[in-house]
Amino acid sequence: MQTVVRSLMAPLPGFRSREAGSFLAQLDDQLRRLREETRGLTPEDLIWQPAPGMNTIGMLLTHLAIVEVYWTKVVVENDKSGSVQAVLGIGEDDDGMPIADGAPAFPLLNGKDLAFYDDLLDRARSYFKQVTKDRPDEDMDREFTRERPDGSQRVLNVRWYYYHVLEHFSGHFGQILLLKHLRRAGIGERTPR
Repeated sequence: MQTVVRSLMAPLPGFRSREAGSFLAQLDDQLRRLREETRGLTPEDLIWQPAPGMNTIGMLLTHLAIVEVYWTKVVVENDKSGSVQAVLGIGEDDDGMPIADGAPAFPLLNGKDLAFYDDLLDRARSYFKQVTKDRPDEDMDREFTRERPDGSQRVLNVRWYYYHVLEHFSGHFGQILLLKHLRRAGIGERTPR
């Protein structure tokens, strides 16, 4: 008998916008996978760098939470401050990113365990869902303008924002997997003499 594996994705229930519920279902699946891959990591694993000036897993986990809250505030809630402090208890720059060339692991995150990062990610996702829950489908087409550092303007819509959060999460998840692999392989670690 042939085995059948079903891989199905459905929008999360309880969202006014089925499309937003679909993005959040995808994000929740990525978070579930991230959690599976990070179980058992120690505080030392979370601040390990292959070389000075490179991100750590802890920095990337913190960054994921900060970005999710920051962009939700700016785009969905139209809060230009983007302050994440009230939601996460940390500031927008408390991920240590971008890290300077040759810099050590971001000291604010030293000694933090997996429960610290899980809490940040849970709070960020809970906030994102709360803000999204009652938004109508039409809100996905709402446009907003961001001024770029060079003074030019970029027009985006809310749908792009949801896509970007998913793309951003997945990209950094890949970096976390690579760092985990490098740590396990002993890349960058100095051997005692």
